[in-house]
Amino acid sequence: MIDERVVLVDEGGRAVGTEAKAAVHHAATPLHLAFSSYVVDAAGRVLLTRRALDKPTWPGVWTNSCCGHPLPGEPLEQAVRRRLADELGIVVDAVDLVLPEFRYRAEMPTGMVENEICPVYRAWWTGDPMPNPAEVADYRWAEWHEVRELPDLSPWCLLQLDELPEPPVDWPIADPTRLPPAAQLQL
Repeated sequence: MIDERVVLVDEGGRAVGTEAKAAVHHAATPLHLAFSSYVVDAAGRVLLTRRALDKPTWPGVWTNSCCGHPLPGEPLEQAVRRRLADELGIVVDAVDLVLPEFRYRAEMPTGMVENEICPVYRAWWTGDPMPNPAEVADYRWAEWHEVRELPDLSPWCLLQLDELPEPPVDWPIADPTRLPPAAQLQL
């Protein structure tokens, strides 16, 4: 098992250290580097997942396909591919950067906080995933217009929907030089 560490960043998105993933999320979660991804199939549908019920943050909540943290020194695209394989058992065909500067902070009713600079990616893949039950409780393929209708979406997914109004097949590929400095060092 990998001793997962997350990359801590300053307000400008520059790496300032690392911390154990298991210890980084709490009431005073430091700003750190993460990613979100949306898996899109050949029909233009998006794969949504329901987080496992024993996840420490937002258990049982429906969200985008996969989220995660790059390991120190790991390029973001590689981290996206690694986590999609770990969480959903899939090897994607292509990965595109769509929101290089997305950032959010969200607090659970328990006081647990997410505080991330979290670039967003679109990944292309068609098939049925094989979810890791420690990560994913359920999944479904949905048309993009159906996503907003789902109750209790994760806070980061709701914010991303505001920045991604078009269907996923129409999302423009973003310039990777707009990634935070901590991620650009790993291009």
